[in-house]
Amino acid sequence: MYFDIHGGGQGKRALAILGGLLVLFFLLRGGSTPFVSGWRGDAAPPVAAAGLSGTAAQVGQIGQGATLVAPPDVAADEPWGNPVIGAHVVLTQGYGVGSHAPANVWGAVDLAVDGNGDGEADPSASLGAPVRATMSGIVQLTPNSWPAGNHIWVIGQGYKTGYSHLESFAVPDGQFVERGTVIGYLGSTGQSSGPHLDYQVWAAGVNQNPLDFHVLP
Repeated sequence: MYFDIHGGGQGKRALAILGGLLVLFFLLRGGSTPFVSGWRGDAAPPVAAAGLSGTAAQVGQIGQGATLVAPPDVAADEPWGNPVIGAHVVLTQGYGVGSHAPANVWGAVDLAVDGNGDGEADPSASLGAPVRATMSGIVQLTPNSWPAGNHIWVIGQGYKTGYSHLESFAVPDGQFVERGTVIGYLGSTGQSSGPHLDYQVWAAGVNQNPLDFHVLP
């Protein structure tokens, strides 16, 4: 299409209309994109950021290898163990405090990876760390949700466990998984100040403290 921009007002008006249409196109295009947190890298330690509280406490991995084998008295669909796979995992926010209050609604614990052994969360080591199911059950995926970002439920007979802010999923919706199966990768999607896993446990519709299910050794 050709407009004579030197031939008077008609060409200028046509250019103005075309410019307005282009602006409208890009505004509509941008508005359809779901929000995903853009936080990446080492700009700030997550333990000092909004939404995370307290001093990181190391979570031992003893007895919690890649297969996450629970004691024989723990049922397959009962939560047990640490969902994050890493040499050193740290607790960056406890149960029922900060963004996890009130506990009956938002109760959870936040976990991240300590990459250098200094006892604090390391964003670069945390981002993309494998996340595994702590119980057997059916996977329910919710991508790009708010505030949980990429979220997974693993649902059993009496329990369900929740995994929020994932970078990506490793299993399809509706799949049956066993304890220890990698279901996703740790991220910072949704309302998140840095890479971490928000981990929830529910029993018969009641929020439970995940620390009661051997997240800590």
